[in-house]
Amino acid sequence: MTQDPREIEADQAAAARDLAAAERLLAAVVADAPERGEVWFKLASIRRGLGDPHGALAAISGALRRDPLGFLPLLLKASLLEDVGDNDAAGELYGAVLFHAPPEERLPPAIREQLVHVRHRHAAYITRRGAVYERAAADALDRADPAERRRIERFQSNALRKTRAWHQEPTHFHFPGLAEHEFFERDAFPFLPELEAGADDIRSEFEALIASEKGELVPYVQESDDVPSQMGELNHSPDWTAIHLLASGRRVEANARHCPRTLAAFEGADQPSIANRSPNLMFSLLAPHTRIPPHNGISNARLVLHLPLIVPPNCGFRVGGETREWTPGEAFVFDDTIEHEAWNDSDKLRVVLIGDLWRPELTPVEREAVAAIIAASSAPTDL
Repeated sequence: MTQDPREIEADQAAAARDLAAAERLLAAVVADAPERGEVWFKLASIRRGLGDPHGALAAISGALRRDPLGFLPLLLKASLLEDVGDNDAAGELYGAVLFHAPPEERLPPAIREQLVHVRHRHAAYITRRGAVYERAAADALDRADPAERRRIERFQSNALRKTRAWHQEPTHFHFPGLAEHEFFERDAFPFLPELEAGADDIRSEFEALIASEKGELVPYVQESDDVPSQMGELNHSPDWTAIHLLASGRRVEANARHCPRTLAAFEGADQPSIANRSPNLMFSLLAPHTRIPPHNGISNARLVLHLPLIVPPNCGFRVGGETREWTPGEAFVFDDTIEHEAWNDSDKLRVVLIGDLWRPELTPVEREAVAAIIAASSAPTDL
């Protein structure tokens, strides 16, 4: 598009610090060509320079009508809102600025410096807004049981954009209609207290097996090298290993015969029985200074249980928007089809007992169908 001569003259006037002339010329351009978002942006900047923040806000709205998600127009509008004292609107819009900001290495130094201020103002707004939510929900929170409190607090966190909704994204098998929970409430799994009561015995069996060097220790991830892997460098790696007691529905005798109390403690678990797929039960060993990258499991029809056995400091586990520390002897159940990751930033080994469980909501006939379809997924298609 050929540049309007009035815009060229306005640029010259601005360079000469004749902002009033530049403002008149640019206002005339956008009156005739309101689709020129870049001219609206110039007009907003000139009006700000003239000490007219309200006029500048009207002009930057013209730019945003052309490009509602433009980084620089959003940044200028948020800054103008701060100029006129609308700190809440500015603080909220600064969040959009940060979301749409290009990589900092692509930004000029002046804008990178401005983003420091943006982060500070947005964080201050989130703190203020969070306090408002706390006061608003205080009476309800006082009456909430622990599970209700966790959900209410997560609702508040989502509303503040500190966290977000995470969804099931199984790599292979998605069963419809199942609620999305990152971590599950304990009362859905009545065998957990008995399992936890045996945690010391389970840990002792693991330690004896390791000391005897009779266990079969294999890489946790053993995927073909010619297909994409979620695990990257951990595929076939000695940094994340497993001692399988039950693997793809089969008892691994070399290991299982040394761990009778572990197997007995897990007998109350509602494990899937799927030909050549499950049940599964293993010790998971994560080496010092090793991180398991974000990844997703294969089917939302099953859940995963962790019973932490050996947990040095600086270990952690994230599922979706919730991060937890492992506490030795305290089990939890989560949906591994929601993105999750783990880390061991310590100098020592981390060990967790891992098993799979049916989703408790699935009816018997649904479980039968799921098991049959998953088992058939590796069957030949020739009839």
